[in-house]
Amino acid sequence: MATWRDVMIPGGKHPWHFFSASPEIPTLQVSSRAAPAERQRELLDGLLAEQPVIAPKFLYDAQGCALYSAITQLEEYYPVRTEAALFTRYREEIASYMPRRSQWVDLGCSDGGKSWAWVEAVGAARYVGVDIAEEWLQLALREGRRRCPGVDTLGIVADFTRPLELQAVKAAARKLPPVFFYPGSSIGNFTPGDTLHFLQSIQQHLGEHGQLLISVDGLHEPEMLQAAYDDALGVTAAFNRNVLRVVNRELDATFDPALFRHHAVFNADESRIEMCLEARETHTVRLGRQRRRFYAGDSIVTEYAYKYSGEAFNALLEVAGFGNIRRWHNADRSYHVFLAGVRKLS
Repeated sequence: MATWRDVMIPGGKHPWHFFSASPEIPTLQVSSRAAPAERQRELLDGLLAEQPVIAPKFLYDAQGCALYSAITQLEEYYPVRTEAALFTRYREEIASYMPRRSQWVDLGCSDGGKSWAWVEAVGAARYVGVDIAEEWLQLALREGRRRCPGVDTLGIVADFTRPLELQAVKAAARKLPPVFFYPGSSIGNFTPGDTLHFLQSIQQHLGEHGQLLISVDGLHEPEMLQAAYDDALGVTAAFNRNVLRVVNRELDATFDPALFRHHAVFNADESRIEMCLEARETHTVRLGRQRRRFYAGDSIVTEYAYKYSGEAFNALLEVAGFGNIRRWHNADRSYHVFLAGVRKLS
């Protein structure tokens, strides 16, 4: 029977929570997650700002995760097919540059589906799934045990908008060099400044022989980009509007998702897709004890998706402290896979 238990880290102020397949073997740790009051304050501050905003992490409740999985199957959503083709074509070559007996650290792992072929290809000794959604982590760990029964598995609940502190990965880094895996061009959801901070925090976990394998979406025709974030079936629209139900639960708010339309546009000056919810008509929403009036056409920003040229992201990796950088890309150089290690001091 699975059990919950609290473990106090010596010298720490807060307990780490573990979900265990058995009482003796913890497999799910909570490393960084905002307390309910912090989540509510973050949401409220964002919604009361001059330009209302909801952080993308709130998109991924159970319903949001299911809708996102459906998005990845859409014809318009090219990143999944493009990345899968690159991984299939270059997996053996990329794996040849990686350490054996590593710990495979799957950032934003969802169900872990992108990792198993890599875990097998590099002979990883340990799989570490990291995600904000506990439901995904439990699914990933179960599938990992089924697909790779000889591989140790660990799940860590972490909010990437908070400092990245994966102590279990750091503690094992000398014996099991970590390979951080961040696919799906998810790095584009960070602002460039936050991207740099996140990359630096990964670099600080690598030890002497660790690496980062990361996918980055590049520049495409604006029509292709907008279709990927505003599909004909309306799945992305449902995914986006679902966040208002999350806000209603968190803040005891009164958003009516039907009063907002999904909108996605490519901002060429900023090299990013901007996804928002636009009020269809003027109305007032209660946000707990607060109220906000939305006029027709007012928008709530829910996600940015930055697009990088290969050269620009290579430079960002160098600034973050990475070295020995290798890159693979598709035929038109519009999608990139980078493998980067620790920069050696001369």
